[in-house]
Amino acid sequence: MAVPRLLKRCSFVTTPIFYVNAAPHIGHLYSAVLADALHRWNVLKGADSAIFCTGTDEHGIKVQKAALAAGMEPRAYCDMASQKFKDLFNKSNIRYTDYIRTTEERHLTAVKHFWNTLLNGGHITMGTYEGWYSVTDEAFIPDREVAGMKESGQTLEWSSEKNYIFQLEPLRERLNYWLNQNPSPVYPSIAQSQVQRWIDETLPDVSVSRPCSRLHWGIPVPSDPTQTIYVWLDALVNYLTVGGYPSEGFTWPATVHIVGKDILRFHAVFWPAFLMAAGLDPPDQVISHCHWMIDHFKMSKSRGNVVDPFRALDHFGVDQLRYFLLKEGSLHHDGDYSERRLATLLNADLSDTLGNLLLRAIGHRVHPGNGNVTFSPKFLELSSARGFLKEDQLFLENLTSLVEHVSSCYDDCEFSKGISLIMEQLHQTNRFIDRHKPWQLIKQSVHGQLLESVLFISLESIRLCAVLLWPVMPSSMEATLERLGLNQIPTKMDFANKLGNCDNEVMWISNIKLAKEKSEFIIFHKFSSI
Repeated sequence: MAVPRLLKRCSFVTTPIFYVNAAPHIGHLYSAVLADALHRWNVLKGADSAIFCTGTDEHGIKVQKAALAAGMEPRAYCDMASQKFKDLFNKSNIRYTDYIRTTEERHLTAVKHFWNTLLNGGHITMGTYEGWYSVTDEAFIPDREVAGMKESGQTLEWSSEKNYIFQLEPLRERLNYWLNQNPSPVYPSIAQSQVQRWIDETLPDVSVSRPCSRLHWGIPVPSDPTQTIYVWLDALVNYLTVGGYPSEGFTWPATVHIVGKDILRFHAVFWPAFLMAAGLDPPDQVISHCHWMIDHFKMSKSRGNVVDPFRALDHFGVDQLRYFLLKEGSLHHDGDYSERRLATLLNADLSDTLGNLLLRAIGHRVHPGNGNVTFSPKFLELSSARGFLKEDQLFLENLTSLVEHVSSCYDDCEFSKGISLIMEQLHQTNRFIDRHKPWQLIKQSVHGQLLESVLFISLESIRLCAVLLWPVMPSSMEATLERLGLNQIPTKMDFANKLGNCDNEVMWISNIKLAKEKSEFIIFHKFSSI
């Protein structure tokens, strides 16, 4: 069985840090779940060490205004808003190793050091900056994009102010070199192409500060208290802060930044340029995901269709919602969140397919022993004479190659594709059981070896799928593995490549917790139609 490429160094996965001017929504949760699944996958493959960070972006004009509207001091407002994100991620079993807030002292230290490095290198100069300013993005907008943004209803303001400027143009060649490495540091290809277009166009100067008279809630520019550091420069440095910057021996570069497509330019043009100017490597990879629609409409407060992730978790369950987001979310096209679709998918995939298969395979009426199954691979050498069919051979070949194919998807953060392969394997396992009818074989002693082979292969397929689904649904898959007599949590990929226990060409699975009644062990309950 092929093994995915193992990690021989630190895995460093990040989410974007989330802006606290509004409550968390389902799109924020998707970013976090996607990054969490990738982090868990890297751990499963055997990363020497693993960093996974998320957190909140707490400076800027929008936060300043949100605090004022709430009648709160900015710091108190940020404490409250950041805790909501932390509560959501804890509730969703997001296993971060670091939760960063941009109001922390360690981050202020990192930002000031980074600023001084850029300034001392001649990359930041004082000047006058004029242009259209997006209130939503807290960024100046290139002239070529102004018309489109106005048509989409975004609020733009003409601004002319004295501030510090970072020049992108001198870094064009280095940005091009970074972008055109193989494999590409920007994924998927549609995102890579977009970044290439941005780099090929005239690279504008970047305003990296704001007058403190306009923005007081932020980090002051070192040695110039009249200016506040631009919120995006401040926010992007959070990844360095988590790595221990500027302390000696800090961890860098990040292996993967997970970002939404709306902030791709900041992470795949501005951020690599800032890092290059500071004498640091750009991230290994930036993975851009698409957004979520709600019943085919864009989420908006005016429509009243913003999904409350806390409510969805309470109604559907943590692992169930994680499964839906990773199965239906995409790097290539916007997903559509529908409670009807969510219930239908969970019933079909988890209750009817995985849950039903597990109950069929551990049912007391098909097991001749007390939770022990033995199997000799030599039995398959004469399989055609012993009751195995051509379809079974294809099924076994697919089972043998499953890790390799799913790994290829997961390595690229294509969890939707990997999950689809796993579900097809589970469907094939159900059909395998249908063909051999173990509930009939148990009544015929002459077929004892065939029965145990059918049970062993079915249980092994479930075990392998459970290990591969662990990054997606950790709690449910741990419960499934425990039911199969495997009490350890998956930690290394060789666990997924181990077919039961083996001794002198005989393999066995022991301590299976058999179910006498269907209601005795149900992981996934069915949802009524919505």
